[in-house]
This record gives sequence, structure tokens and C-alpha cells, in this order.
Amino acid sequence: MAADENARAGLGQVLAAIDAANAADPAQEAGLYGQRMTEELARLAPDAPAVLQIAARGQHVERWLLPREDYPAGKEGYLAWRIEQGRRHGARVAGFMAGAGFPQADQDRVAAMLRKEGIKRDPEVQQLEDVACFTFLRWYFQPFSQKHTPEALLKIVSKTARKMSAVGRARALAEFNLPEPFAAAFQN
Repeated sequence: MAADENARAGLGQVLAAIDAANAADPAQEAGLYGQRMTEELARLAPDAPAVLQIAARGQHVERWLLPREDYPAGKEGYLAWRIEQGRRHGARVAGFMAGAGFPQADQDRVAAMLRKEGIKRDPEVQQLEDVACFTFLRWYFQPFSQKHTPEALLKIVSKTARKMSAVGRARALAEFNLPEPFAAAFQN
């Protein structure tokens, strides 16, 4: 019983550290995003292990510290920025975990999840990606759609669907009222 209580305390300590770090965000978006990721994970996988809970909350930890504008425009610059963000998020969250007494293996696991290593091959990494896609669809799709042409939006939605698991795509179709041709992107 004591080990279980210690694990819960360690998890709470890490989540609080992530929230405290994100509280410095001038736009307050990183903390809100982390909370929404946690809510979606709780809905989609209520029995998620601590490492997945930590990865979900820490996915965008202190994201504002590395602005997209610091990288070249275009796909190559965007991908370089995303890779560096994943590396930074993984290192920062692993540090919080070390401070809470999590073993090195768990720290390494969360860091790898935040770098998206094993997407489409690793069930937990894929589950994290599904949670991110659900968070986008539920909270960010509507305002995002107002900034893009229908053609550009269809490409973005198609890319989102491709990142998801088959189970995630089916669930998205059931939960969201996606108009055609967006719904077609989620069909297998």
C-alpha cells in the first residue's frame, strides 16, 4: 500500500511541476493544453499508466520558450522545430520525474514518448498521439478552421487522421460530427 501511495504522490508532484512551469507562459496556452491533454487521456484511457499520464500533461511544457519563428519557414524548418521541441519537452519532464524519485527507466520512457519515438509501433506512444489528435479536434479544430482555406484544412485533417490509430479514427468518427470530406479522412 505504501508503494502505491508513493507512486501517486510522485505522479502528483510531477504533474504539479509541469503545471508550475507552464504557469509562466505569457499566453497561458501551455498549461491549458496540458490540462486538456490530461482530460482527453482520462476519457480515452482511464487506466493509463503514470508514464502516459505524465507524457500527456508534459507534451507542450514550456513550449513558448522555443518560438516557431526561430526556425526557417517551410516544412523543413517546421520539422526541425518539432524535433527540438520534443527533445526539450522530454528532457524537462524527465528532470521533473527525477526530482520526484521516478526511476531512470521511467524518465527515459516518457522522454522517448514525448519525442514520438515508436509512433505506429509502440502502443503507448500511439495512444499519446491519439490523445493529441482528440485534443486538437475537440478544442482547437474550430478556431483553426477559421484561419485556413477549405483545401488547406482538408490536408491538415487528413494528416491528423493518418497519425491516429485505427481505433482512434473510428472513435473520432463516432464522437465528432465531421462533415464530408473531412469524415472520409478518418475512414479506414
